[in-house]
Amino acid sequence: MTERQRVGWIGCGRMGSAMAKRLIAGPSEVLVTNRTRAKAEALGELGADVVDHPIDLADCDVVFVMVSADPQLLEVMSGPLGVLATESAAPRIIIDCSTVSTGASAHAREACAKRGVEFLAAPVSGNPKVVASGKLTLAVSGSREAFDEVRPLLDQLGHGVTYVGKGEVARLVKICHNMFLGVVTQAMAEITVLAERGGIERSAFLEFLNDSVMGSTFTRYKTPAFVNLDFKPTFTPELLQKDFDLGMAEAKNLSVPMPLAELCTEIVASTVSAGHVDEDFAVLLLEEARRAGLTLESENKVIDDGLGGK
Repeated sequence: MTERQRVGWIGCGRMGSAMAKRLIAGPSEVLVTNRTRAKAEALGELGADVVDHPIDLADCDVVFVMVSADPQLLEVMSGPLGVLATESAAPRIIIDCSTVSTGASAHAREACAKRGVEFLAAPVSGNPKVVASGKLTLAVSGSREAFDEVRPLLDQLGHGVTYVGKGEVARLVKICHNMFLGVVTQAMAEITVLAERGGIERSAFLEFLNDSVMGSTFTRYKTPAFVNLDFKPTFTPELLQKDFDLGMAEAKNLSVPMPLAELCTEIVASTVSAGHVDEDFAVLLLEEARRAGLTLESENKVIDDGLGGK
């Protein structure tokens, strides 16, 4: 690839915008589009060229996709105004960073193959703040040759880029990751509520946890939300429910019993049913406290989240 390659970006939501910003800061010419143009215009102010539809990115060298679900992926790929809709041009490589089903990913890959376009599944782990801190991780599957070609672009997005194999296996990696995320968060909520019921401040318990061998980047990152009941969304319970449903479907297909994940699927679904749809999935803490008959209050403390912020 030339140094001044043309890179397209489809999807300028919270995650898409955060990731695209890192490419805009690099050497490539970046073109962006979004269903709601105003979100793309914000990236235009940073130096990206804003176009109206995915079809307008057909002459780019590489196109990234970051959309919310299966129908959106198929629409921006093969719909009437999709990036593959014109016969006159097509990108060499399309990289999809969305969290979608393996079936939708396979359909997108097939559509690309018909046009001679390489397709990489590259779902990510992180949220906008993780992206900004440079700690995003990506699992990538597809052609190894295509992966090696775009590796410099992927490295601009985060610090951990792992090639995991051919086909759609990266989708399963991401689904497994997000199921683990939900299980860990529910466990963290339960033990935190138990500690508080026993008279221990959440901040004190979580400080101990984070400094122990059981602490992690994730538990430290979620500690401010747990301590101060700050549930500004990074990843909503509805999105987590979608991933649990996808994961349990894969478990059934592959004949893998997952009793703990099955129980967490039900808990997340009940959290959504309780009306927690626009908050961060750390709100699992409130539902656990409610079931325990415990009313939580913010401790209003400045807590290090481990990502260079407070």
